[in-house]
Amino acid sequence: MATEKGKDHPLGSMGFLEAAVKISHTSPDIPTDVQLSMREHFLRRTQRMTRQATEPASSTRHNSFKRHLPRQMQVGSLDLGNDYTPDLDEKSTSIGRIKPELYKQKTLEAEESDKYTGINCGRINFSLKYDYENEALLVNILRALDLPAKDLCGSSDPYVKVYLLPDRKKFQTRVHRKTLNPTFDESFQFPVPYDELAVRKLHMSVFDFDRFSRHDMIGEVVLDNLLETSDLSRESAMWRDIEYCTTENVDLGEIMFSLCYLPTAGRLTLTVIKCRNLKAMDITGYSDPYVKVSLICDGKRLKKKKTTIKKNTLNPTYNEAIIFDIPPDSMDHVCLHISVMDYDLVGHNEIIGVMRAGCSAEGLGRDHWNEMLAYPRKPIAHWHHLLESKKSEKEWKARTASFDSQGSCPSPRPPASP
Repeated sequence: MATEKGKDHPLGSMGFLEAAVKISHTSPDIPTDVQLSMREHFLRRTQRMTRQATEPASSTRHNSFKRHLPRQMQVGSLDLGNDYTPDLDEKSTSIGRIKPELYKQKTLEAEESDKYTGINCGRINFSLKYDYENEALLVNILRALDLPAKDLCGSSDPYVKVYLLPDRKKFQTRVHRKTLNPTFDESFQFPVPYDELAVRKLHMSVFDFDRFSRHDMIGEVVLDNLLETSDLSRESAMWRDIEYCTTENVDLGEIMFSLCYLPTAGRLTLTVIKCRNLKAMDITGYSDPYVKVSLICDGKRLKKKKTTIKKNTLNPTYNEAIIFDIPPDSMDHVCLHISVMDYDLVGHNEIIGVMRAGCSAEGLGRDHWNEMLAYPRKPIAHWHHLLESKKSEKEWKARTASFDSQGSCPSPRPPASP
């Protein structure tokens, strides 16, 4: 009882102090000054113990942290202080808990972000009309607005390619320099029966022209079922958002040539017939293409020949023959390296695309060569897709040997006589 009284009333603990200090009635009395000093020391110690046993008052903004701290730290009990009283009406929050719905929501947002990428590709304005007399679809590319900047100067050099799929015939507008709001106003005509419009797709690809590298694709617009898109009996203009997309396989165009070999004369004739849908290399939206053919024998370039240059066209026609003298025994050791080049009056001529034909070639180039050997004295013609020039070809050019002035592949050396 004396202890509880002393704890509740520290200043009224004289009886307990005297009982603790005075051992017995027979012991001598303690001097008064010593009792006062001991009393002050005892009071200070009692107050210090009281401060340590009682948690200081805290603001209510820490109550939420105190409530959830035992669960987070896996502590069985924790002194929350005398000022804490649990609020039964307050709903328990989810601090410290994993909420799967939040992660799911972020995943969906990430998918939407990946889908649209946040890139503004602008809009394109065009009109459609069907010419019933000529059975052709008229497509007029009018203009584009708010195109993204692809160049370092904060602008672009846009142009539009137009296809009527599944046909490979392609039309292309002129290149407009340094603008994000070009006005094209160019019309194109696609011959197509009216009944086929329901299964055709109008594909418009917007590109940024680049003089020294691959053209950047800005975006595309695809229209399905043209009969439901608009009233084709009269010209109707419409706007469409340009959808963001990228492409890794750039269409460089195609080349058609024929191969014919005369075994008795040891003569190989390659006839360059024509090209189509070549990549535009000039700022005008066209190219000045010519074809260069190199004869390769055992990894060495022996001879190269080229066609004439066709100005300002993406669909040149040549019909020019290139002849090489090759002995029959060397046909398994040679191949032809065919390059479609863009002539440039100032600077270096650029490669539009390349392909190879021979026993060591791949795909159609090898098949075309084998078909030529299987049917001698007969011209065999095929279309070939142009491919990008690879680094291995550049390294091969650096290791090429000197040319043979006659352009003939040497015959295999006879075995040494014993």
